Amino acid sequence: MISFEQALMAVRQRATPQPDVMLAADAALGHVLAEDLIATDSLPGFDNAAMDGFALSAAHLALPLGAPIALHGVQAAGDARLTLGAAACRIMTGAMVPDGTATVVPVEEATVHIAADGTQTFVLNTPANAGMHIRRAGEDVCAGSCIFSAGTRLLPQHRMLLAALGITQVNVRASVAVAVLCTGSELVEAGAPLVDGFIRNSNGPYLCAALSMMGAAIALYRSVPDSAKAYVDAVREAERAGSRIILSTGAVSMGVHDFVPEALRALGAEVVFHKLQMRPGKPTLFAVLPSGALLFGLPGNPMSCAVGARFFVQAVLRQMQGLPPELPLRAVLQAPVRKKPGWTLIQKAALAVSDDAQLQLRVLVGQESFRIQPFALANAWAVLPESDTTLEAGRVLDCYPLQPAQSEWPCAPASA
Repeated sequence: MISFEQALMAVRQRATPQPDVMLAADAALGHVLAEDLIATDSLPGFDNAAMDGFALSAAHLALPLGAPIALHGVQAAGDARLTLGAAACRIMTGAMVPDGTATVVPVEEATVHIAADGTQTFVLNTPANAGMHIRRAGEDVCAGSCIFSAGTRLLPQHRMLLAALGITQVNVRASVAVAVLCTGSELVEAGAPLVDGFIRNSNGPYLCAALSMMGAAIALYRSVPDSAKAYVDAVREAERAGSRIILSTGAVSMGVHDFVPEALRALGAEVVFHKLQMRPGKPTLFAVLPSGALLFGLPGNPMSCAVGARFFVQAVLRQMQGLPPELPLRAVLQAPVRKKPGWTLIQKAALAVSDDAQLQLRVLVGQESFRIQPFALANAWAVLPESDTTLEAGRVLDCYPLQPAQSEWPCAPASA
């Protein structure tokens, strides 16, 4: 058996970056930029008014407070640029400021007078200063500047900036195609009747949901009966579907029907590791197929499956998408925990922020690997180090969000 840390290193070493693809901006959400993205235009593209009001020249500002100022013309958003003369002009929010504009005075800071012949003047209610209420060209983004660095995962807020700058295509890492194979003749899929001795498949739906949040595209989803041949056939189908990562659940321990190691030998796979000094998830297997596809044999117990996906599959996906290794959060343990030495324990936990803004961690009851309800109530994984036996309250521990942070792992693009 190898350690949790050695297993993480092993999977990262065998992950190769995805190729670059040019995608339309709408299709690129959830993808990771393959190169720095440079603005070709400035934003705003021209000086414009930040308020509805009046565009004044420097000569107008030199007049004493209360002096009438002639008012003529309107500069609205989308209009060709005017030039100020002796008169000021009305201006609307977002409109180009006329040539000769020194400041924009909000409409509520002036009083307009209309003469009998229709001519208009206004007076300032308060003194005005130069340069007020004008958005300068390039004040938000300067042409030629880097707006997003390589390695940025594109989110909806990024889409707004791309649209404002007129960027319609971006160079990103291709989505990683993943297959999910759930072994077990006892598994029943959603909607099918449940009879004695059968269980509903919970690992498959969980993995599909988690992988989508990790930026992967599900290329194949299959239930596989307890047969080495059926498993080999399913793996080959996954490879034909273009899967770069194949996840299977179950059949990796020491039982009569734990046929995955045998099937992988028949496929000519290199088994990198099988069994870890980690709980839950001791029987986890990782192999490289002759095609180069990476295969994770995850245990069938739900929490063992969830831990394998969260830490090892996620580590590979980050590497393939050009992202750095995930850094843990650091939180203070609220109550003492006892454990056996020689094992890294990945525990369901509750992470909270104290009144003094300190992250606090509470290990939940119900850590058995078959128990799903505590998992649904958790929001973090606590990592209890291999060498420790007693962890006292106040100990600072590594922990991770239950799922990779939504801000970093948005929903994946639609599957191919």
